[in-house]
Parts: sequence; C-alpha cells; structure tokens
Amino acid sequence: MKFIQSFPDMERATFGARGPTMGLPAMKSLLTRLGDPHKGTKTIHIAGSKGKGSTSTFVAAMLAEAGTQTALYTSPHLHDYPERFAFNMEAISEETFARGLSEIKGRIEEERDAGNTSISTFGVLTALFFHLVKTASKPVDWQVVEVGLGGRYDVTNVFESKDVAIITPISLEHVEILGSTQTEIAANKAGIIVPHCVSILAPQKDAGARTAVGRRCHEVDAELIDVGKKFKLKAISQDISGQTFTMEGLQTSMELSISMLGSHQMGNAATAVAAILAMRSKGKLDISDEQIRAGLKKASIKGRLEVLRKGAAFGGSGPTIVADGAHNHESAQALSQALQHFFKAKQCVFVIGVNNDKNIGAIWKELSHLNKAAIATRSDNPRSMNPEEIIDMMSVFEAERPELHTSQNVPEAIEKALAIADDDDVICVTGSLYVVAEARAYLLAKEQAGKTAARFSI
Repeated sequence: MKFIQSFPDMERATFGARGPTMGLPAMKSLLTRLGDPHKGTKTIHIAGSKGKGSTSTFVAAMLAEAGTQTALYTSPHLHDYPERFAFNMEAISEETFARGLSEIKGRIEEERDAGNTSISTFGVLTALFFHLVKTASKPVDWQVVEVGLGGRYDVTNVFESKDVAIITPISLEHVEILGSTQTEIAANKAGIIVPHCVSILAPQKDAGARTAVGRRCHEVDAELIDVGKKFKLKAISQDISGQTFTMEGLQTSMELSISMLGSHQMGNAATAVAAILAMRSKGKLDISDEQIRAGLKKASIKGRLEVLRKGAAFGGSGPTIVADGAHNHESAQALSQALQHFFKAKQCVFVIGVNNDKNIGAIWKELSHLNKAAIATRSDNPRSMNPEEIIDMMSVFEAERPELHTSQNVPEAIEKALAIADDDDVICVTGSLYVVAEARAYLLAKEQAGKTAARFSI
C-alpha cells in the first residue's frame, strides 16, 4: 500500500516532470519502445463527457459474462491506482501493479533519456495497462479502454484500428482545451473513430454533437449506430435496489435490469448493449441475450450514486447515506433528480467539497432546493477548495441562509451531518471524488469497528 500511495511522487522523480501535457507522439514512441503492447487485441474505446466509466464497465461486464478474457482500463480511481485495471471485472492486486511498473520502468527511463521528457502519470499508467494486457497469464480477448481527456489527442488514442468506438453524452467541459461549444467538443471526442470501425453514439441532448460525430464517421467510412435514434427505451421500475427497462430497435426487444441508479444509467447501459449487439451481429462475439442481461445486472461502480447506508426509510436505522461524485452542473442535476426519484428525498443534509477548478455555484444551483443543511469540507488533495470559499459561493442561492457549516476534514463533516440529520433524511456526500473516497473509507472503517466491538461484547 505504501508503494501505491507514493507512486505519483516516484513517477515524477524517476520518469520526468508532470508539468507538460503528454502528447500522442510521445505516447506512441514509448509504446514502440515497449514493443507496441496495445496492438493485437480486440479493442473497444470509449470517449465522452459523461458516462464513460459506467458505459465502459457495462461493456466489460457483459464481455466477461460471455466467458471472454476481458481487460478494463478506467480513470480516475477512487481509493488506489490498481482500481483502474480490472481483468474479468477484478481489480489487479497491489503486487501485480508494482511488478508491472518494475517491468516497464527501464524502458520508460530509456525513453526519457532519449529526450521524451513529457511522460506523465497518466501516460505511465496507460502504458502499464497495455503491458499487463500483453503479458497476462491468459491471453486477453478484449480490451476496453476509457479515454482520459478529450479524444483526438488523448494518450489512449494510439490505435490504427479498433473494433468499436463509443461516444457517450457530450457536454461543455474543459472548454479551454476541447472547444467552446458542444459541437467542437464532440468533434474532438470523435477523433477516436478510425476507418471502418463501428461507432456507437449515446443519446445526445445537443444536435450539433450528433452532427459532428456523424461527419467524422462519414470522413473515415465508419459505421454509425445512433442509440438515441435507433432504439427506444422505456422504464419499467426504479428503486434503490436498481432499475428495469425495455430496449427496442434494430430487430431487438429486450428487458434489462441494472443495479446502478440514476435515469441516465439506462442510456449508458443501452449504449453498451448496442456495442455488444453490433459485435455479435458481425460474428466477433459469441454472447447470448441471457449473458447480456446477467452482465449488465452485475456491473457496478463505487462512488456513483452509491448507497453507503440504508436508513430507516429503507428498513435500516438512522438517515440514509448516499455518495456521488457530482462535479459539474449536469451531474449535479442528475443527482438532484435521483435523490428525489429513487430516495423520495424532500430534504437532504449535504457534505460537499470540490477542487479549485470546479464551479461550485453551478453545482449548488442544482442541489440547493433540497438543502436542509450543508457542511462544506475539503479532502486531503492539495487542490481542494477552501470550505469557507465554498460556503460563500453557496450562500448566493440561499436567500434565508439555512444551516451552512464548514469542516476542515471529511470525517468531521460526516459526524456533523449525522448529528444534524433526522432518521428520515438523506445525507448526500458529493462534489469531488476525493471527498467521496474519504467518506467511504471513514464510514466503512466505522462500520467495521462497530461490528468488531459488538462481537467482543457478546
């Protein structure tokens, strides 16, 4: 564990400064030195503004359920780096992570000495993933790769050919890098679409995004499957245990269930299913409808509308505790809808913290109508926004200024929330994934300590 936690500092000291953005030429040069481990494995590549991690997880879970050897690469991690690497839906061990790094370290040093000084942490992790795929004890059939940032120039976009490129919902993000409109951002994301691959486009709110992706597909002669146009989704049931919906289109009619919460997850799941069906229709994947359903049902992601404790309203005790890393206004809007729809929340006690580059005002505008009390806090991340500054920005939306508190650490913020909340309230931990991760760790440790104390008191 100590090795894992010290990895970023070790990487910067050993492989070079993190400052410059690592470009595609530098990444391809590094991979060439490693023997091009990204080549020779069937690939599904996922880009987008929202839902990349969920869609990637849905895809990998179905592939694994079909009995294929599947490798999944996602980011960021919630607690530790090995979470980013999953083989057949199991995160790699710390030992495997350390061993893999030691195996590629020499080649990375050679690349640095040859003048490639922009090698980044994400670049090292991406190279490590491909190395682990190529050296796995059992040959990997499919690699599912989530883009880090953007698409066209992202260091994961190293494939001359791939089987599927998926574009998840597009929204305004990183406008200083990706473009000032959703159309421009979509054009950047669509850069992962290569000649003759199948492109799956998730349902989009912006027509310009659909146009940009369609234009890219036309340019490179890639088949386009627009999920929003080709499939009809209808919710059947939704509660905190999951949701069931139907998916009809392209001669397909299926009833599907997922454990992930939030209406947006139906679109993510349908996008993943569309990719799997496309591969099945082309004879690249042997998978049954039952395996599709079973894989979807098993897929889960920590820290995304995750129920950390069922409260009195759902057969437990005390307030219900939900964690979700809603770090922009669109994800906060989805969180607000889910709190009301799935948890029947009329008022919530919020534990909230964000990094300095986030628009807390836009986030809080979507959540303030549910606010009973809020505790602004900060994670251990040095980029965390000062809690007092968070409160100042939140208070703009609180005409009567209800209970707004600050806390300098997450555990203290959780305890304050528990003291304020009634049994029928929902405590929602949100904002930065760093805050969510620390809240999870604290609550799980507290729960385990309670079980241990109860066992010894008998």
